[in-house]
Amino acid sequence: MSIEQDFDSLRRSSLTASLGDEEVSALAGIACCRRLADQEILIHEGKIDNSLHVITEGAIAVTREMGKGDYTTIHVLRTGDLAGEMGFISGQPHTATLRSLGRTQVCSFEREAFEQLLPDHPWLVYHVMQNIVKVGQDILRRMNAQHVELTKYVSRSHALY
Repeated sequence: MSIEQDFDSLRRSSLTASLGDEEVSALAGIACCRRLADQEILIHEGKIDNSLHVITEGAIAVTREMGKGDYTTIHVLRTGDLAGEMGFISGQPHTATLRSLGRTQVCSFEREAFEQLLPDHPWLVYHVMQNIVKVGQDILRRMNAQHVELTKYVSRSHALY
């Protein structure tokens, strides 16, 4: 993809919601935007990956290994969501595998390249970190709502799990 296409993809993302065009251009300069094939793994559970991924088109399943090659989907991330943000910030191993659902486009940032923006663009880094927290909160709210709905269903139907 070209830097113009990367800019356009990032401009529409929640990561750049409060940024000006100059700041988005700086981010596009360090971004690696690419398409993932259906079921392509973006992040492996238990691995350290210092990248932040913006889903600019498509969806990614957050999955946990069940053993013997089986896995279960615990959440689905959609266009505009972020993936890998906790590992990007903490440097800790990921607690889930992320795999694309259909053709998905992501724009990725390596922590080291992002940190190099700090001297010349401190407000850009600050605003991106704010947006990471906002998007993370939105994802958590959706997951909590899904959990409540599932709990209601199990309770009402007396289903055993």
